Amino acid sequence: MGRRKFSGWKILIPWAGVLAAIPASISAQTRTKDTEWPSYAADLAGTRYRPLDQINSSNFNDLEIAWRIKTDNFGDRPEYKLEGTPLMVNGVLYATAGSRRAVIALDPATGELLWIHGEHEGKRGGAAPRQLSGRGLAYWSDGREERILYVTPGYRLICLNAKNGIRVPTFGDKGEVDLKLNDDQEILPDLTTGEIGIQSAPVVAKDMVIIGAAFREGMTPRTMRNNKGYVRGFDVRTGKRLWIFHTIPKKGEFGYDTWEKGSAEYTGNTGVWTQITVDEQLGLVYLPVESPTSDFYGGHRPGNNLFGETLVCVDLKTGERKWHFQLVHHPLWDMDISSAPILADITVEGKPVKAVAQPTKQGFLYVFDRVTGKPVWPMPEKPVEVGNVPGEWYSPTQPIPTKPAAYSRNGSSIDDLIDFTPALRERAKEIVSRYHPGPVYTPPVVSKVEGPLGTLTLGTASGGTNWPGGSYDPETHTVYVYACNSCMEPIGLVPAPKEISDINYIAGTAGQEVEILKGPGENAGADSPKPPKKKAGAGYVPMNIDGLPLVKPPYGTISAINLDKGEISWQIAHGETDDVVRNSPALKGMNIPRTGQETYNIGTLVTKTLVIAGEGHVTTTADHPRGAMLRAYDKATGKEVGAVFMPAPQTGSPMTYMVNGKQYIVVAVSGGPYSGEYIAYTLPSNEE
Repeated sequence: MGRRKFSGWKILIPWAGVLAAIPASISAQTRTKDTEWPSYAADLAGTRYRPLDQINSSNFNDLEIAWRIKTDNFGDRPEYKLEGTPLMVNGVLYATAGSRRAVIALDPATGELLWIHGEHEGKRGGAAPRQLSGRGLAYWSDGREERILYVTPGYRLICLNAKNGIRVPTFGDKGEVDLKLNDDQEILPDLTTGEIGIQSAPVVAKDMVIIGAAFREGMTPRTMRNNKGYVRGFDVRTGKRLWIFHTIPKKGEFGYDTWEKGSAEYTGNTGVWTQITVDEQLGLVYLPVESPTSDFYGGHRPGNNLFGETLVCVDLKTGERKWHFQLVHHPLWDMDISSAPILADITVEGKPVKAVAQPTKQGFLYVFDRVTGKPVWPMPEKPVEVGNVPGEWYSPTQPIPTKPAAYSRNGSSIDDLIDFTPALRERAKEIVSRYHPGPVYTPPVVSKVEGPLGTLTLGTASGGTNWPGGSYDPETHTVYVYACNSCMEPIGLVPAPKEISDINYIAGTAGQEVEILKGPGENAGADSPKPPKKKAGAGYVPMNIDGLPLVKPPYGTISAINLDKGEISWQIAHGETDDVVRNSPALKGMNIPRTGQETYNIGTLVTKTLVIAGEGHVTTTADHPRGAMLRAYDKATGKEVGAVFMPAPQTGSPMTYMVNGKQYIVVAVSGGPYSGEYIAYTLPSNEE
């Protein structure tokens, strides 16, 4: 055995001599990318697709666990939010794991640990806005050398030798690039506690590694003067910064004038915290940009605010903007572009189109020509409600896609409310009467005890499609995408406490306790006392009826969307009916069809014949003990064709690969009392 000591852990590399032998024995096989999973979303196009069919509708129910690995020991505490998707390249599976975001290499057939790398980051890691295991890593090879790249919670880019997990000394500073440096801004308040990081996987295209930025989770930033979320490209061999794209333009740059009254100078966030996709052949990178500070109030940033909630296409070599399309002008709803754009070669009205399709929280699938940025189908600017929050600036129009139709609910209306019984519907109407409902882009209101308590929304912060994104079948030109169809959220604003000097209003509903935000330059670390709380008023109303969702099923859906036609081919409720619904006394004796589940973190996998996705909640039925199911659907019809048991909900998107003639499906599960675990499923030996 060998031991090496880095700035973090002592790295134990078991059977170092065997390491070299394992890839050699496997590399003798025919290596095609169809059998591997070399990038977070399978490929740089974000398809989450592999044309494997050893596991199919006739045998999915027969899947058994090939191996499993708990992630508790790869950090200082159990990980209850394991969101990773592994890679499998050249006969080795790589994943992030544990509360300190270690990197592990496993034998993909047995789950045997080959090597592990981890970093101790002390206060810097503890103060990180995006902690824990993260969502993945990146692989690069020039045919001779193999590298693994990942970003630590403390926002450092680490480059490892893929064969042994040892830092590559010629990359950056002895194997690392400090991402809080050389960012065209001073990270405040300091490099240790400054709020910036990322949990998504880096993207490697050709000899470039591309990194975005993320900030504190939640809907209320500490101050409008937060750090900015620029995107950078680095040389994958040396770690040298090659370009930077300013997601909030600097003075003199395109888009600066969309931040009126000089607000581009002090506004923060507007990062790319989710996955980036790349067309290597065209040399184009697609950046899905999030909201500026703050999520629900923008009176301090008048104007449309480019490039907030904008899909931006930049040159792979230079980072120069090629085109952009702002999905939401002057963002006020936390409609971050939260998932990877999907690159698709489609045929529309008999003509080939190189397209990019963007799933969203608002349930619209925006489809553009990925070369020119022109919408494939019209997206006219349509009038939307203008609010009356003091000091706010409003866009009078928003672009609304004409095709495809919205694949999940957005806005809110009486028609969306629970309708199991007339009595439940009437109770729901009574609750809603205290809010301000309306279609998509109905603006937030100031919360008042006498009403309205807030704007009632569907398809905002946690609605529609979130970070797992969708998948795409290049053979049938179909996008498959999960959506939360019932994530109803009231958005009410209350005057900011006097302790805040730079925000007029913060999110909060009358009667709800809200955090008193810290002023500029006072971002607290993980060990700092939590801010005090202040009552916003009285009269907060829960958004459920005796535990039943306020809206009617389906609560969660998977939709198949044909991109040649711009039409939804099928849509099904995904997930077993939750216990709170099945066991509700109000529904006793009623036959309730499967409702699907209200969750926001379900990713899909598509294979030669199947669409595969796990459940996001645990349930208990006569068919299986308390747990969740990994389900398979016929991708042509949406009919469920199989399901296997998981001990906890799916929290990382599934992936698949083939090694030694066997197909495997790996999925991360965690949540509730169950800490993180990667589980690999395969067929019994007699069914291969």
